Amino acid sequence: MKVLFVGDIVGSPGREAVKQFLPGLKKDYSLDFVIANAENAAGGSGITAKVAEELFECGIDVLTSGDHIWKKREIFDFINTEPKILRPLNFPTGAPGSGWGVFRAKDNSKIGVISVLGRVFMEALECPFKTTKKAQEAISQETNTIIVDIHAEATSEKVALGWYLAGQVSAILGTHTHIQTADERILPPGTAYITDVGMTGAYDSVIGRRIEDVLERFITSVPTRFEVAVDNVQLHGAVVDIDENTGRASSIVRIQKKLIC
Repeated sequence: MKVLFVGDIVGSPGREAVKQFLPGLKKDYSLDFVIANAENAAGGSGITAKVAEELFECGIDVLTSGDHIWKKREIFDFINTEPKILRPLNFPTGAPGSGWGVFRAKDNSKIGVISVLGRVFMEALECPFKTTKKAQEAISQETNTIIVDIHAEATSEKVALGWYLAGQVSAILGTHTHIQTADERILPPGTAYITDVGMTGAYDSVIGRRIEDVLERFITSVPTRFEVAVDNVQLHGAVVDIDENTGRASSIVRIQKKLIC
C-alpha cells in the first residue's frame, strides 16, 4: 500500500496546490490512500465544513489537525458528523470528534490513522505517548497498517515518539513547524519516520504568512494580523510504502512540488 501524507495545508494557496498536484501524484506513485494535515486550511487558521468538503473532492481521504482545530466555530458540530476529520486524540474526554479512525484504502484494505498533539512548548494536554499507544492497541485489532500524525513543536518529542512506537505502527509523520526536514528513515523493524513533512502553501513567506506581517510582530512586539502569503506556492509531503499484511514500511520518500502559475 502506498500512502501520501500532505504537509500542513495553509489557506487557499495550499488548497490550490492540492487541487493541481494531487491527481498527478496519485498516478505517478500509484497511491492507495491520501492523508493531509488541514488545521490551517481555512484562511490560514482552522478548518470549515466547506473547506473540508473541497479537500475531500480533491481526493484526500482523511484530514488530521492540531492546535488550531477549534479556530472556526462551525467545526464543533461538523466534526461530530464527519469521521474523516480527526482532532488530536489527547484532548480531554468530552471534546468533539475523534482522534483516530479506521478507514478503507483504494484496494479495500484497512488503514488506521491517528492524530496527536505534542506537549512541549504547547498546550498541556493528556500524554501523547500513552494516548497514542492506547489508540494503536485498539486499531491493531482491525489492521496492522497505522499512520500517526504527531503535531508538535519540539523535534525531541517527535523523535522520542518515533522510537516509542517503532515496530508498532507503520509510520510516524511530524507536522506543525511547516519546515520539511531531511531525516526521513525506516526505524527498525519497519516504521517510517520523518520529523516534519513540511507545508503546502506559499514558501516566500514565514511558515505560510506574509513576511512583512511577521517581521512587524518580531521587531515591534505589537500584535499584528498575519495574512496568508501567496507567492511561490508548493506542496510538501511524504509517500510511504507499506506491506498491508504486516503493517511494516519499506520506504519513505519526501515530496516537493512547486506550483507554476
